[in-house]
Amino acid sequence: MAKPKQIHGRFYGTGKRKTAVARVFLSEGTGTIEVNGRTFEDYFPREVLRMIIEQPFDAIEKHGKFDVKVNVDGGGPSSQAEAVRHGISRALVAMDVDLKPSLKKAGLLTRDARKKERKKPGQPGARKKFQYSKR
Repeated sequence: MAKPKQIHGRFYGTGKRKTAVARVFLSEGTGTIEVNGRTFEDYFPREVLRMIIEQPFDAIEKHGKFDVKVNVDGGGPSSQAEAVRHGISRALVAMDVDLKPSLKKAGLLTRDARKKERKKPGQPGARKKFQYSKR
């Protein structure tokens, strides 16, 4: 495995989902999460998205022990939340390799490779066909 990614005393992890990319910086602290310079609750107003982001801390049972600073770009709110979750999981593994089995078991280290399928020529969409008329 590669050496831990540590930048200025903070651990780093990159998370991706669809076209969203999250750069996550993790350090020990009081449990504050900052996303693109805004508070966690302000950037993700939906409770479900906040729950998605906190899943790695639930898996290792360490809520409120880490400060998280995130830069996220691309995609929509759901994709961004899942990209942040992926980045937090990777940063936790960079910090402590012993956390990897519990995060892997929860499925938080696997990159969700599903993306939007491209539109094909001669069709209105990726799979949809123009209406067929027999006569």
